[in-house]
This record gives sequence, C-alpha cells and structure tokens, in this order.
Amino acid sequence: MYKAVFARLSQVLLTVGVSFLLISCAPTRPAIETSSWQVLPVRTGAVRKPHSNVWLKVGAFNVSPPYDGRSLVYRLGDQRYETDFYNGYVSLPSEMIGNATRQWINQSGIFSMTVGEGNTLFPYYTLQASVDEFYGDYRIRPEAVVSIEFFLTTTTTAKKDPIISKNRYTKRVVLKDNTPHALVAGQQQALEEILNLFEGDLYQTTATLPKPLGR
Repeated sequence: MYKAVFARLSQVLLTVGVSFLLISCAPTRPAIETSSWQVLPVRTGAVRKPHSNVWLKVGAFNVSPPYDGRSLVYRLGDQRYETDFYNGYVSLPSEMIGNATRQWINQSGIFSMTVGEGNTLFPYYTLQASVDEFYGDYRIRPEAVVSIEFFLTTTTTAKKDPIISKNRYTKRVVLKDNTPHALVAGQQQALEEILNLFEGDLYQTTATLPKPLGR
C-alpha cells in the first residue's frame, strides 16, 4: 500500500517538475509599452488691454471621428486611416484642445476671466468649437493637420442671432520624421498657430460685442 502511495506521489512530483522546467524554458514576451502625449501650446505674448469686463465661458469642443479617441491617428491613403494602440493622448482631444484654448484666452486678458465648461458661473458669452481634423498625414510627406472652427455666442435676447462670430482655421506642419513624438510636436505647433490667429480675430470682435443681459 505504501509503495503504491509513494509511487503515485513520485509521479505527481515528476509531472510538476517537468511542468516548471517547460515553463522556465518557454520564450518570454516583452511587456506592452505604451506612451501618453499631451498637446498644450504655451502663450508667450503680452497681455492685451481688455475690451470687455465680463467673462467668457469655454463650452463644448466637438471632435469629428475618427479623431475623437485617445489614440494618435495616421492617414496612410485617401480612404485609409490607422489608429495607434501604443501611442495616445493623456485625455480625449476634445478635453485637451478645449482646455488649451481656455488657458490661452485666459492668459491673453481679452476678457476679465475665461472659465471652463464645468463652471457654474452664468456666462455672458460662450465659445464653442468643432475640430474637423486632428491627425498625421503620411500620404506624401509627414505632416500634422489641425482644423478648427470657433463659434462665439451671446446670451442676450436683444440679438436674434446668438452667434457673434465664426472663425475657421487649418494648419499643416511638416514633421521632422514619422515618429509619434514628431507628430505630437507638429500638432502642438499647428494648434499654437491657430490659437494665435484666433486671438487676434477674437480681440477685434470684442471691440463691438453686444451688450450682455442686465447691463
């Protein structure tokens, strides 16, 4: 009886030992490495003299598919796009671009302050935007492509059309190479150029803003 038990135990230990040996000899797979990127241009110009002593609220920024996800998007053909599983943005492009715009306008001094969408302050004026292009174009030469249309609206009832201004900008920046780092740097430069242009147009618009409610 003891011999049978011992033999069975020996067989189990042998099986376990062989299993560990096979596992130790099996090829190992490298861990999947992912990178997160942020597009956040920094305004460096002088603060402008404000035309308005009220505040601006930055509302919704809508990003068109397939650029609305966190993954970097590459255009490889006229109808062929590819998303990068290993390289993405730290937040959704709608949040990232909206936050960058809010910080830029706030630092410009055009309004007394510029608040985000989640702020509960009643807005006299609201800025919204549609991002139609936000990708890397690799069909001919590597380029970063960014297209944005801004909509400035008012809450006053004295104006039948709430839209004060519409401004659309498109920028293409040639990349140094075809790496994700180069694409993000190009997108940041493109967004910086767009925000710089929009700031100038917005400043001219605020010179003739409709009077807010209650003022």
